[in-house]
Amino acid sequence: MVWFNQSIRRTFHTISISERIQHTSHQCGFAGAKISMQVYNHSGFKLRGEPVGKLDGRIFVGKSQVDSAIILSMHIRNPQQADYGALALQIRAWAHELGFQAVGICDTDLAAAENGLLEWLALGFHGELDYMAKHGLKRSRPAELLPGTVRVISLGMNYAPADALDSWQVLAESARAFISRYALGRDYHKVLRNRLTRLADKIRDAVAGFNGRIYSDSAPVLEVELANKAGLGWRGKHTLLLSREHGSWFFLGEIYINLPLPVDNPQQEHCGSCTRCIDVCPTRAIVAPYRLDARRCISYLTIELKGSIPVELRPLMANRIYGCDDCQLVCPWNGFAQSTVEPDFAVRHGLDDISLVELFAWDESEFRTKLAGSAIYRIGHEQWLRNIAVALGNAAKSDEAIFALKLRAVHESELVREHVEWALKQQLNK
Repeated sequence: MVWFNQSIRRTFHTISISERIQHTSHQCGFAGAKISMQVYNHSGFKLRGEPVGKLDGRIFVGKSQVDSAIILSMHIRNPQQADYGALALQIRAWAHELGFQAVGICDTDLAAAENGLLEWLALGFHGELDYMAKHGLKRSRPAELLPGTVRVISLGMNYAPADALDSWQVLAESARAFISRYALGRDYHKVLRNRLTRLADKIRDAVAGFNGRIYSDSAPVLEVELANKAGLGWRGKHTLLLSREHGSWFFLGEIYINLPLPVDNPQQEHCGSCTRCIDVCPTRAIVAPYRLDARRCISYLTIELKGSIPVELRPLMANRIYGCDDCQLVCPWNGFAQSTVEPDFAVRHGLDDISLVELFAWDESEFRTKLAGSAIYRIGHEQWLRNIAVALGNAAKSDEAIFALKLRAVHESELVREHVEWALKQQLNK
């Protein structure tokens, strides 16, 4: 019994296949071949998310005619016998069903990125991001992080909330709080981790011997480099991944796997001579194309930095209290970005349009209650007050801001008191 994985062009005729097999058997010295053929469509087998159909001797996927068909059941019990091309198509279909807008597959060779990572660390641009250095080279060598890994599935999920107030409008009103658009809803780590787990489970059910692990900003992974290799987009000059279809408003997640799936081709870079992201950066953190000094980045200062914010950088932060989106807001490719359809990423508690004074009045209990399940929750109440104090110092002079700051001048945290003192001086000297 012979199993055929028959690639064909335009037509699928058992007679012509039979003739080709007979011809080949004579060439190989056989007197003849007796052939019994059947097109087998396993229940539930889909290509690109649609059932395989047969019409007038041609193979169709949904409404779209394709040039080839796979005669194979997807319920594979031995990975050595798997048709990895068919499996890759099925993985893409499953991923889209689970809410991912982009899917790609790449190998594990990140040698080209490794030198850049080591140079970036040597320059100290990672600041207090100690985790960027402490895992050695596992970040650029996936098989050392998870032995047996031969491929990485990279996935993207859009997050820009459709109902959020225009970012530039918020930034223009100094008494309002600007929060990075990715943090207005539920913590993305939880959403992506759930969907990645479900996708990995589907692969495990289909292929015996599958071994893999999911990652969502949770381990030493060069996610932008992997997504670049997997064809999801290219690295922009602001160091974020860019896509012609999705801009940069999307989260990335990965599944490391031990199956030699066919890989995708990287996209070409489409930034050209544009430098808008570099020019707009409030703190000049993008020190050169594709080179970010995290120590100056407002996202780092408001989220990753746990101590005192450098005095010289405080006025440049304006009313940004959690993250910064400026480099994305000016990017022309984000004109093509699509809003999220995930309810979990919708704006919560009016965080897209809320005053600094109101947020500064939240005590720790209110902070924990309202921001439970949010990415903001992890910075804690003390750091939250530190960030807002700086923003109040940068806001237009007002009695309301001064009164709010004076109420926190005796806060138990020395970190909060220091930033409140600075902010009061800023307000009183205007």
